[in-house]
Amino acid sequence: MLGYRNVFVIDTKGEGILASRFIDFKPYAGAIEKRETGSMTSMVSGKSLGFSLWNLQDRGRLFIGPAVEVYEGMVVGDTSKGDDMDVNPCKGKAMSNMRSSGKDEALMLVPHYELTIERGLELMREDEYLEITPINVRLRKKFLTPTDRSKAGRKDGVVA
Repeated sequence: MLGYRNVFVIDTKGEGILASRFIDFKPYAGAIEKRETGSMTSMVSGKSLGFSLWNLQDRGRLFIGPAVEVYEGMVVGDTSKGDDMDVNPCKGKAMSNMRSSGKDEALMLVPHYELTIERGLELMREDEYLEITPINVRLRKKFLTPTDRSKAGRKDGVVA
């Protein structure tokens, strides 16, 4: 049943009711289908800000909302193109003493894509881990810093 819940919701347009009950373990049934998108990876630690997420939402789908603690190497979203991207979800708006009309816009954030264990397994790539804690389900890179990721890519024979 892993991965079927999302397909079921799409097929029934959110109208269907799905109940499941664990009976026992079954033999290996095949690989879980994965999507081929890139990852938006945080390059800083801190609290995510709405202004920064507003700028990032045009580049793909976000997994976090504003005021969420992020750390370096945490995957904060998918990119619409297939390449990985290092982003700064903690970047604030630049303040100045000058006032001008039309500069302050109302930030309209698209609701973030809530990660569950099923969705995380579906979205996880080979170079990522799925973190499951009592409070959060998150994706993170195996190597947190960009330099560690490029070193690991060179050891594997892949130039990043």
